[in-house]
Amino acid sequence: MATARSSLPSTSRGTNLDAFGTAEWGLLAGIALIWGSSFFFMEIGIEAFAPGIVTLARVALGAAALAFVAKARRPIDREDLPRVFVLGVIWIAIPLTIFPIAQQWISSSVTGMLNAAVPISAAIWTTVLLRRAPGRRQLIGIGIGFVGVLAMSWPELQNSSANALGVGLSLLAVAFYGLSTNLAVPLQQKYGALPVLLRAQLAALVIVVPVGLAQLGQSTWAWDSALAMVPLGVLGTGLAFVFMANLVGRVGAPRGGIAIYFVPIVAIALGVTILNESLEAIALAGVVLVLLGAWTASRAET
Repeated sequence: MATARSSLPSTSRGTNLDAFGTAEWGLLAGIALIWGSSFFFMEIGIEAFAPGIVTLARVALGAAALAFVAKARRPIDREDLPRVFVLGVIWIAIPLTIFPIAQQWISSSVTGMLNAAVPISAAIWTTVLLRRAPGRRQLIGIGIGFVGVLAMSWPELQNSSANALGVGLSLLAVAFYGLSTNLAVPLQQKYGALPVLLRAQLAALVIVVPVGLAQLGQSTWAWDSALAMVPLGVLGTGLAFVFMANLVGRVGAPRGGIAIYFVPIVAIALGVTILNESLEAIALAGVVLVLLGAWTASRAET
């Protein structure tokens, strides 16, 4: 079993270097289904609540949900607590604060497209931290998948709003996500996802509580916004982060990051089936490319 390194910015390879099996695809599907709907719930939330309140609510609900699980309360060695704190700040507190702020200036489709750069960010951080690039097959798959996400996003991007500040904040969050998935690997391999994520979310609360309270006066009460926080927090911040930590611990950060490519597929599927939106040919071609890229990246590391 892998252990965390002595330095804070550390990562390790996944425990499964073979092709994805049922467990890996199951984790990936769970992540995509939950995070694919998270931006929808976030938009409902910011209709009444300030961005800091949205972040505070989802982190608090996520931590509360994990606290009810006995395995999440297992101890973590004192020397690893700083790593867990850093993970909570850069994987949860900062990105979850940034995205609601960014969505005040850019549309959810732009946010989703920029978020698709997480596997690329993860691959870059892996190369830096391990001093070796991911396998050629994995890099090809990540590239194909990213092109697919661009194709899926293209119809909405043509009529979407964006400005430099919103885009810049989203890219900063993406950089933190890429680093975080790498830092989560050795911690998950040593302790499992639940104890790490519970403490990481408690660490994130230290950051988001003051921000949320400061924005309390900028919020109003609305039942639909309040109810949207429940799935956003319990599932999107609680369960999905546990799934993601487990996935990257098993297959490594770059291969685990391809789960993000399936998020817009879920969003498109929800739009077609629930909102009766049309599916353009280029978006359908993007879905095919994402599936091809994911399958390529999921093969045994070369």
